Amino acid sequence: MQPTLTYNPHSSAPQLRLPPGACDAHVHVFGPAARFPFAEGRSFTPADAPKETLFALHRHLGIERCVIVQSLCHGYDNRVVEDAIVAGGGNYLGVALLPLGVADEELARLASVGFRGVRFNFARNSAADFDVEGVVAFSRRLEPFGMHLQVHFERGLIHELASPLARSAVPVVVDHMARVDASAGTTDPDFVALHALMQNPLFRVKVSGVDRISRATDYADGAAIAQRLVREFPERCLWGTDWPHPLHDHVPDDGALVDALLRIAPDPDERERLLVGNPRDFYRFDGL
Repeated sequence: MQPTLTYNPHSSAPQLRLPPGACDAHVHVFGPAARFPFAEGRSFTPADAPKETLFALHRHLGIERCVIVQSLCHGYDNRVVEDAIVAGGGNYLGVALLPLGVADEELARLASVGFRGVRFNFARNSAADFDVEGVVAFSRRLEPFGMHLQVHFERGLIHELASPLARSAVPVVVDHMARVDASAGTTDPDFVALHALMQNPLFRVKVSGVDRISRATDYADGAAIAQRLVREFPERCLWGTDWPHPLHDHVPDDGALVDALLRIAPDPDERERLLVGNPRDFYRFDGL
């Protein structure tokens, strides 16, 4: 079966002009499979979405910096992200996918080439990946290398994960607003739990995925959730497109996702902090 293209190769031009140094803090790169084979036992096989296509999209959108997150389809072989980091010339950094038993020498090497964190995925039907206590213990090994935890989990799992993750030795980044149901609004128990989690300065949240948490065609309810987080936790929010949108129920327009920032962070100073200051300081662009 031919892999399905999950991104729009003809993204619209956004109306919003992004500030200099704007960062897309959540993307993936896939392949090309001929050079970077996909992992055996993967749950999905995407079409190639290589670094060259990502770089061209960012030029089109006005994005200058980026954080590339290793995808499950490439497993623990982080070479595809490392290759893009090198090609990005200091403007592209990475988040790795690693087993808990990875050697300290490899952590040190990855940190030295521009990986700033390690991502873990949690799902109810995957007991092998649900070792949150192991992940919390692993966080102590990340601390000497200045690396953080990044966590992605199914809707509703925040109630089980919040307490143990609060014992992390390093900052924790929550992907895609914890996959809350935006149509349920801010009184939804999942959002209430996320809001409570964010009272702890250990946590950051990516206000990416408005298109994933929304049931509206214009993502208005997703943008409203993101706006609430940006307003209340201005220094601990990060934004990203989630290009090339794997395992999605539709193909988003990345230009429209950029324009959603007008609702997510309507004040120019808010957008400057969200897109420039927060990622610059947290990911240590320019070697900070």
